[in-house]
Amino acid sequence: MSTPQFAARLRRIKPSPSTSAADRASELRRQGKSIVSLVVGEPDFDTPVHIRNAAAEAMNKGATRYTLMAGTVELRQAIVAKLERENGLGYGMDEIIVTSGAKSAIYNALAITIEQGDEVIIPAPYWVSYPDMVLACDGTPVTVACPEANGFKLTPQQLAAAITPRTRWLLVNSPSNPTGASYTLAEYEALAEVLDRHPHVAVMTDDIYEHIRFDGRRTPHLLHAAPQLRDRTLVINGVSKTYAMTGWRIGYIAGPRPYIQALDTMLSQSAGTCCAVSQAAAAAALNGDQGFIAESVAIYKQRRDRTVEALNRIPGISCRSPEGAFYLYVNCSGLIGRTTPSGTKLASDTDVVMYLLESAGVATVAGAAYGLSPYFRLSIATSIENLDEGCQRTARAVAALD
Repeated sequence: MSTPQFAARLRRIKPSPSTSAADRASELRRQGKSIVSLVVGEPDFDTPVHIRNAAAEAMNKGATRYTLMAGTVELRQAIVAKLERENGLGYGMDEIIVTSGAKSAIYNALAITIEQGDEVIIPAPYWVSYPDMVLACDGTPVTVACPEANGFKLTPQQLAAAITPRTRWLLVNSPSNPTGASYTLAEYEALAEVLDRHPHVAVMTDDIYEHIRFDGRRTPHLLHAAPQLRDRTLVINGVSKTYAMTGWRIGYIAGPRPYIQALDTMLSQSAGTCCAVSQAAAAAALNGDQGFIAESVAIYKQRRDRTVEALNRIPGISCRSPEGAFYLYVNCSGLIGRTTPSGTKLASDTDVVMYLLESAGVATVAGAAYGLSPYFRLSIATSIENLDEGCQRTARAVAALD
């Protein structure tokens, strides 16, 4: 059998670290080991009943065929209304396109805009897929370390220093995966002052966690702080995290018409239209009862508070309380250099994560995967019982270190 020949773009990227960690945890379970997996960033709630019912009704009415490339009229109308109602942003239907998840939205936005050598500024810690998507599109990810002392957020000085003539995009995720950091309106205004001096730099806002925040306020948007950036900003969002609809695979982009037209062309020759039934469900999610959001966020907040408290009682690690999303980014610098019962010295956060997995059966993801060490990320999108057990096992494993 001949050896397959693969494109260079595949050699530039790696499998998702969070997926790999989840796969490893599953493998250990199959071997009969007790594993508490705190890896996957997926709501552990069922999709609300009224959304599921809307999908069933759509199927029964025959909505099982191709839709318009940009998405059904019903869903795009719902997105237009949502952006106006919740974000104060005005877009027309021809400025909206529906995608198979927000990940697809980001990747295809990069694919239509960047050439070899074009740069994309990515504040770190970042979602693990951002740099690899840039690399897959022949671009150059420019990661900017945003330390805990700055709330894990990009400063205007850092942004200004990172911009070059080859900079094509700034990618902003707020609230953030993995830290939960959220930009304020004033912080956006300060970043916009820098962007005003560099009109060649466009902005992608990844707003997928906008509703999962713990102070009871709405998440500010960059375009509120800087409406003058509208003609070079793409607003990325979806229904997966807010409405527990990860498997329905519906994301969307709002932006200037030329971008949307280019995306329509690209997607028509690659992914094609999104699932018609999922689009009906997403429209019901955006238009229907929003009570699920407050109920689920209250549960996430309870989990956050309890788990942060438990982690901060463990000597050698510390955890900042995130403003939003459903992750904790745990500082494990106090464990680096310590020795495991088997005599292995922990030299990195990857070592810490592997030690917790192999010795305690606690699955997390190393901070190295997110561009800032020494940390590890755990998801609170799981039961209190799992989180309690994970913290107890972690405490015992840390106590066993020399």
